[in-house]
Amino acid sequence: MTLLSAPFALPQLIVDDAVRAALREDLGRAGDITTDSTVPPQAVAKGNLVSREAGVVCGLQLAETAFLQMDSTLHFQAALQDGAEVQKGDVIATIQGTARAVLSAERVALNYLMHLSGIATFTAVFVSEVSHTHARICCTRKTVPGDRVVAKYAVRCGGGTNHRFGLDDAILIKDNHIAVSGGISEAIEAARAYVGPLVKVEIEVDTLDQLEKALAGNPDSILLDNMTAEMLAKAVEINRRHNNGRIKLEASGGVDIDTVRSIAETGVDFISTSKITMGAPSFDIGLDMDIS
Repeated sequence: MTLLSAPFALPQLIVDDAVRAALREDLGRAGDITTDSTVPPQAVAKGNLVSREAGVVCGLQLAETAFLQMDSTLHFQAALQDGAEVQKGDVIATIQGTARAVLSAERVALNYLMHLSGIATFTAVFVSEVSHTHARICCTRKTVPGDRVVAKYAVRCGGGTNHRFGLDDAILIKDNHIAVSGGISEAIEAARAYVGPLVKVEIEVDTLDQLEKALAGNPDSILLDNMTAEMLAKAVEINRRHNNGRIKLEASGGVDIDTVRSIAETGVDFISTSKITMGAPSFDIGLDMDIS
């Protein structure tokens, strides 16, 4: 088993709340009327969660929680860890216990696994494309509402890096902030005066002239928005001459699987893209019941 990143876990309180809401959405007002009408209450079942394709698994903690919230006596045995590379046909986990609980939790468990494994797998493809450089792949705040924490977790499982989680954990001064605040220098100065020394300040620029002004303000990092590869390479050189590259440079805009390699080869430190959270295809995983 190959892990793309060291195994870690989401806070269980966050997982519990997310899964509970998902189960309530699925069970609706009357519960699982299909299972309750066709499966005897005393019936037991054993099933295997099986990968239908090769990729990176993610979401096991949420899947296990879905089954256990339906019935705490169920036995869930993970065969792998989040972040592990899987092949088609690999058993990801085994569930055993009350048949009604297994069947009623199946869709929520699979939805999390398929969605998050898709993000982790797609992230891993991007990471692989830039592995010969020092650039790191980052996600953005472009996530499905209510899905951000688990989506960013999946990015990490795929070997990516998290950008800010929200508007409150780092400052990112964008073009509209600059326009309203009066300019690049004014925006950086105001941001520095507002927050403490532990809060990072980043500013977005889209021309090399703006980059020079931003460098003079000494932010922690600069986002190079929608620049060509040639412009990005020049930006890296300007930054190196200005302060030996101490300020980190992030490329964003126009990033996809066809462009990410050339962007990384310009020498930027980070590449942020919404593709890995908003454009990742679902990963195919099924629950196969063991009727032997």
